[in-house]
Amino acid sequence: MFLITLSPMRRDDMLTVSVAGDVLVLNGEALDLGTYTADPDAPHDWIVGQPVQDTGVWNVTLILPHGADAPEATRFPQPIAVTADGPVQLPPNDDWEI
Repeated sequence: MFLITLSPMRRDDMLTVSVAGDVLVLNGEALDLGTYTADPDAPHDWIVGQPVQDTGVWNVTLILPHGADAPEATRFPQPIAVTADGPVQLPPNDDWEI
């Protein structure tokens, strides 16, 4: 299970997220969180800080890119509880649906 906290940021790129067990897939790049260590000298483009597993739940913060006219739900997103493998639905963007 994952608890994903989103950190909105005005950016012109996109983010897709899916999960499979302890693996987080960001824009097609698979990251096994069981072995992932944040490197302050070479941070991952999307992960903020070090993911932490607490009682079987991965807590991870991801940057959420959004356009200039993003809706309030995107600019002030609620955390996402992910209980099953597969794609994660992110809040909408003013320029594209994520």
